[in-house]
Amino acid sequence: MPLITVRPHPLLCPQGAIFEARKGGFLCDALLKHGIALEHACEKSCACATCHVIVHQGYEALSAASDDEEDQLDHAWGVQANSRLSCQVVVPQADLVIELPRYTVNLASEHD
Repeated sequence: MPLITVRPHPLLCPQGAIFEARKGGFLCDALLKHGIALEHACEKSCACATCHVIVHQGYEALSAASDDEEDQLDHAWGVQANSRLSCQVVVPQADLVIELPRYTVNLASEHD
């Protein structure tokens, strides 16, 4: 099973995390299952950008983003070339290293 490494996030995952995920499942579901309370305001229907993640390793193993996903990413905070919506990322066989952006379109952290 592929390993998902989550870089530390001050609120959602202060220590970072490493866990196995089921190949073929959605990344957002895997994060939620492992206690990482990633926002997903549209209930994982690709209608918002709150589950935005930055994929630092394994990006090339992911299927291409759909036009709908690309349109939603236009509204995400801190988008990078390797940004994806975790509700649309199907976990590949490859390991992934991801970063949870500090802010979302719904939440701005007041903690530093």
